Amino acid sequence: MTARKFGIGQPARRLEDLRFITGVGTYTSDILPAETAHAVVLRSPHAHARFSFDDLETARAMPGVLAILTAADIADIGELQCLASVTNYDGSPLNRTSYPVLARNVALHVGDAIAFVVAETELQAQEAAEAIAVDWEPLPAAVDIDASLAEGAALVRTELDSNVAFETKIGDEAAVDAIFAKADRVVSLDIVNNRLVSNYLETRACLAEYDRADGRWTITLGSQGSHDIRDNLAKNLLKVDPARIRVITPDVGGGFGTKIFMYREYPLCAVAAQRLGRPVRWVAGRGEHFLADTHGRANATRAEMALDKKGRFLALKVDLRADIGAYLSQYAPYIPTEGVRMSPGCYDIPAFFSRVRGVYTNTTPVDAYRGAGRPEAAYMIERLVDHIARSIGSTPDKIRALNFIKPSAMPHRTQTGRLYDTGEFEGHMRQAMENADWAGFKDRVKASRRAGLLRGIGLATYIEACSGGGAESSTVSLNKDGSFTVKIGTQSNGQGHATAYAQIVSEHFDVPLEQVSVLQGDTDAIATGSGTGGSRSIPVGGAALAQAGGDLADKLKRLAAEALEAGVADLEIEDGRIHIAGTDRAMTLSEVAALPSATPAAVTSAEAWTPPEPTYPNGSHICEVEIDPDTGVVAIQRYTVVDDFGRAMNPLLLAGQVHGGAAQGIGQALLERTLFDADGQLITASLMDYGVPRADLIPSFSFTTRNVPSTTNALGMKGAGEAGAIGACPAVINAVVDALHRATGIMHIDMPATPDRIYAALAEADAAAA
Repeated sequence: MTARKFGIGQPARRLEDLRFITGVGTYTSDILPAETAHAVVLRSPHAHARFSFDDLETARAMPGVLAILTAADIADIGELQCLASVTNYDGSPLNRTSYPVLARNVALHVGDAIAFVVAETELQAQEAAEAIAVDWEPLPAAVDIDASLAEGAALVRTELDSNVAFETKIGDEAAVDAIFAKADRVVSLDIVNNRLVSNYLETRACLAEYDRADGRWTITLGSQGSHDIRDNLAKNLLKVDPARIRVITPDVGGGFGTKIFMYREYPLCAVAAQRLGRPVRWVAGRGEHFLADTHGRANATRAEMALDKKGRFLALKVDLRADIGAYLSQYAPYIPTEGVRMSPGCYDIPAFFSRVRGVYTNTTPVDAYRGAGRPEAAYMIERLVDHIARSIGSTPDKIRALNFIKPSAMPHRTQTGRLYDTGEFEGHMRQAMENADWAGFKDRVKASRRAGLLRGIGLATYIEACSGGGAESSTVSLNKDGSFTVKIGTQSNGQGHATAYAQIVSEHFDVPLEQVSVLQGDTDAIATGSGTGGSRSIPVGGAALAQAGGDLADKLKRLAAEALEAGVADLEIEDGRIHIAGTDRAMTLSEVAALPSATPAAVTSAEAWTPPEPTYPNGSHICEVEIDPDTGVVAIQRYTVVDDFGRAMNPLLLAGQVHGGAAQGIGQALLERTLFDADGQLITASLMDYGVPRADLIPSFSFTTRNVPSTTNALGMKGAGEAGAIGACPAVINAVVDALHRATGIMHIDMPATPDRIYAALAEADAAAA
């Protein structure tokens, strides 16, 4: 097939942008049916406390109040479920614990939901919530990993005998210990992967409507997949047939994993709407987002590598402790246990062992956040590799080149069971070094020193696993006017799905993208869907759509062949027309759609595609920084990325994904700090206290690709949604450590490398040298 003007690989501008930049997008909080009631959640001010309601009737009698729900009022509905299944190393099951929709007598973190107040206006609901008299009995709290694991620690979950939710082991511990005992050298590093708050632009919101005539709910909310929300809500919470629930997801202002999950407000809105017989709406404030939406990362890891005399990696040992908060969120155990399987990174490591513990704390639950365990693994191995190079007198590129898996060794199965199909790791590292002018860095260091600044350069390579999992399906139909409609169960959160899916259709029919409409986010209109997560939408959903598009093209050719009195093999599709090759005899697509034989079934195709394996995007990031030693402020001077994404759908969309992901990684590396005090109060509970990356921090990116097509994906794609966030953190911190080491010999600093931390580290190093 010849290259299409609007098809795969073309740098088409996003169809969605005009709506968004002119402010006519439709988000959940924009939808306000007549007679809508408004809800607020009363939340715990304590990290751990028993409570009882002293007086509810006064609040219930306040003007405008329609209902106040407590745990006792919703005893007939189910609980939030942890859907991850993790087996402890001794064969025992995961220590599952209760996750009630409203806390029953004991609150386990600041922000824990204890009551749901519904009123005519949001202000009336808020005033009633503030009027509820609650008796609190504060209890001892364990607010971080070390405190929770300490001897005599306060129990977060009193139904357990410890704060360990699960403990798994991966790999051959005895074999790794034997290698470590005989190794020429062992290098170790303790690192922290800091807890993050997602801070998407659009806070969560939910609108629930109940039709008493047919006994059905319509739930509108911002999500990463309507079908999973519907099924979870029906099966686990409301305990009804899923056919009784319609979930609609309109435009979504960012998700990053955090909008995948079932949250308490969704069943609460549904119950309130059913009982009141009118729509009920809840919209989160930014403060609620900090306290009630799942957080990300929150790992503490000790990594050790056994080496031979030449610096070759012999065995890797990882001890990972994951803070999971006060409740087991939907997929929480999977994040560290599956993420740690990517610990070998791009390296040929003959032996591996890891111990992973999930630890309860009296804090907000922790679950998937952009990359979901893979950024944590990449950060660990890339910081360790740089630390090894510095410890043995090597260089960042030499130690990597010595230990990279070679292209000739592909496919390569790691000691953690991952099967890499393709990868040319040294190739993209060398290209990144050339693009970043690595050789000229020494001259830039001298210039920075003359200006009184510290300069450092950091290299990080990465590989991640994504675009796996179950099937995704898609339907594409030709409309009477010659346009096309795509129905697919993935969910755009701002990535540009309407544009990308239109390009796949255009690949088959050579039509302008404006002639393709994409329908997502409605469980009544779309039969199935796995939603958006793990960079699956285009590599998996797109593969299903490509197959459906190919099938539909064959169907339309058969219809046209009959009308044109030609053989199907003689027909071609070009410029949105089906014509007989070598002639001017042709039919427009609208003419084909008007044929008597063009029944709905004849102009519609539906296909599903199941990935046989995950795909493995990989690449190199190089960050160059200057640090002002008088203030500790870091300025990124250069940022270079060379990625292998297999095959690019749209270079513009791809660059946007990489830029956005790298910006989030830079934010984690330099700014984002989720800080609780000893009593479990969230100190960084607003955008006044929690640093997020802004334009003045983010550099101009040099981004290129060095693609090797995937052999396991139907389109040759590898996925790109999370890659920027995976490569950025280690590249930035490696650059910061390089600058600090050149100046004072500092070997490590944890994220976030904020100005106060850098200034303190420099002062400590100066004092030690004095």
